[in-house]
Amino acid sequence: MKFIVKLFPEITIKSKPVRRRFIQRLQSNLQIILKRIDPEIGVSGKWDKVEVNVHSEDAAVHQAVIEALGDTPGINHFLQVQEYPLGDFHQVFELTRDAFAAQLKGKRFVVRVKRAGKHDFTSSDLERYVGGGLLQHTEAAGVDLHHPEVTVKLEVRDQRLFLVENRFPGLGGFPMGSLEGVLSLISGGFDSTVSSYLTMKRGCKTHFCFFNLGGAAHETGVKQVSHYLWRRYSSSHRVKFVSVPFEGVVEEILKNVHHSQMGVVLKRMMMRAGEAVAERLGVDALVTGESVAQVSSQTLPNLSLIDSVCNRLVLRPLVVSDKQDIIDTARAIGTFDFAETMPEYCGVISDRPTTHARRERIEEEESKFDNGVLEAAIASAKVIRIDQIEQDAEAQVEVETEQQVTAGEVIIDIRHPDEEEQAPLKVSGVEVIKIPFYSIGSRFAELDRQRQYLLYCPKGVMSQLHALYLKDQGFGNVKVYRPSR
Repeated sequence: MKFIVKLFPEITIKSKPVRRRFIQRLQSNLQIILKRIDPEIGVSGKWDKVEVNVHSEDAAVHQAVIEALGDTPGINHFLQVQEYPLGDFHQVFELTRDAFAAQLKGKRFVVRVKRAGKHDFTSSDLERYVGGGLLQHTEAAGVDLHHPEVTVKLEVRDQRLFLVENRFPGLGGFPMGSLEGVLSLISGGFDSTVSSYLTMKRGCKTHFCFFNLGGAAHETGVKQVSHYLWRRYSSSHRVKFVSVPFEGVVEEILKNVHHSQMGVVLKRMMMRAGEAVAERLGVDALVTGESVAQVSSQTLPNLSLIDSVCNRLVLRPLVVSDKQDIIDTARAIGTFDFAETMPEYCGVISDRPTTHARRERIEEEESKFDNGVLEAAIASAKVIRIDQIEQDAEAQVEVETEQQVTAGEVIIDIRHPDEEEQAPLKVSGVEVIKIPFYSIGSRFAELDRQRQYLLYCPKGVMSQLHALYLKDQGFGNVKVYRPSR
């Protein structure tokens, strides 16, 4: 089986040296990806295409090749073809008849020929001959030049004939690695996964940076979706996954920053940390999933203030995208299910966040922040190769959830103090203590390890995140309290 890979049109308008470099990169990427499927697959780059020869007769191999080609950046479309030496018109007709007779039975058809090279005939000449032969010597219903049910496609290149059996859409974009590397600040939701995909599609070697605001479950989920994106769209290149422990940064913000400014300050801290990670990895740009005015921190004034702390280029592929369009793209690229079930950490969301932050006010609030906390978070960042994630994800622990509290167990209300004051948790006959989520990681070690503790928050998400985190830290005496409604 043979495939002819057609280049993304933007590649064909590049200068000769750039075009040649892009084709070589695509060829190299396909060699790496396809040889994992079958070491015998051959890949060769031409001036206007890449040819892929699959020698195996295994249908599973053929399907895997089709899927891989469809997910590789730099490909506009690809053709599944049969290749023959170019004979005379009658030989071309006979080969075409043998290949297409079954498809033409009872259908109206047209023959289309694309030709390159020097020949003593035109494309129209060959179309008329082959079309007339198929009309007479098959069970086709007739010829229809404008609205055919079947289009018989032939390509003639110099002295080679290609019968096109199938045409598959490609991903578009530029070959992976043909552009410089970037660092995607990924949370695992719809926006950040789609923005990461778009930079991959454009040919950028995309590394991942996750700011862990408190929980092993969230980090595990983000690792899994990052690994999925890499494996499907950019596995020709090795990239890094970086996890930055941001629990302390969140705690410092919650203690010292006015609630209306917390969102902008947190994003500025992330930009500072992201720039430090980017410098460590040697990449020149950060990528975020932000879209103008989607949330309070993403208004133009706030984005301007957020970017001002970073000297690196900040790319926002979704900057003017509608949310539904983003969700539709997530569904198309396979990240929808990941994002839909991804735990959300909303600990620094204010009920009255600023939408027009002022520089002097933000700087005043940040003056109360202990910068040593941010420096410690950056220094503690963990960098792993993306291909290590799969085995790490398998180590995730489970946390037991209870609807009823048994004798001797203690409930820990981890809600923000303001939320707890508005609706105090009262469970008859059960001890309830209050430790805000931003302090639970540091204060849990002070509790009696002989007792069993159940973490509580209204939706159960924050409690699950922190219970997983504590389990990961070696505490076996923690569960989640989720009362029946």
